[in-house]
Amino acid sequence: MATKTNQTKRLALTGIMLALGVILSLIKVFEFPTGGSITAFSMLPVMVIGYTYGVPWGLMTGLVYGVLQAVLGATMTSAFAGQSVGAVVGILFFDYLAAFSMLGLAGLFKGKIKNHAAAFALGCVVAGLARYLCHLISGYIFFGSYAEWFFTEAFVNSFSSSIMQRTAAHPQLLAVIYSAIYNAIYLVPETVITAVGAVLLISLVPPVRKEMTRAHK
Repeated sequence: MATKTNQTKRLALTGIMLALGVILSLIKVFEFPTGGSITAFSMLPVMVIGYTYGVPWGLMTGLVYGVLQAVLGATMTSAFAGQSVGAVVGILFFDYLAAFSMLGLAGLFKGKIKNHAAAFALGCVVAGLARYLCHLISGYIFFGSYAEWFFTEAFVNSFSSSIMQRTAAHPQLLAVIYSAIYNAIYLVPETVITAVGAVLLISLVPPVRKEMTRAHK
């Protein structure tokens, strides 16, 4: 009976965190003119689940969250507009399913680092980096054609001019640099903010800390 109760509690908490994550993802703290935005800790709820119940459960939760974000991306931002069927499949996998699944890695250091705040924060950073790598791959493969526009119209400065000159004969390299910069612009600050929020949450809210740090079966 206790096991069934624990499973019900886990499912209920996971559902609540998924809903909270979706709601927070709609709150844009800052939106960049070149694309991408910083949200109100939208990654944190899934990361909380990953730390509370472990990486495998966190990855599955992130996968479901990725499906929800894909639905929002298709209906609210036309994320797949103008793409071929193959590109849509690739974008769906890298930018949504794989990218958001990575948020479950936030529990990677639970039990390995004694200080839970440090373990959670480090896990959040690793999870954010893993998500960034998924977006970087997608940006290179499916959106690399935007690289020239990005460096000549959207992101114009001496640095971008230098990049254009140095990669004139290497369009593939330009696409990699474009994807790396484009995704870092919003994901680096988002990850930093999330890590700070993670430390505050687990350090200053005793009921949350108790639930997150105890062993779950």
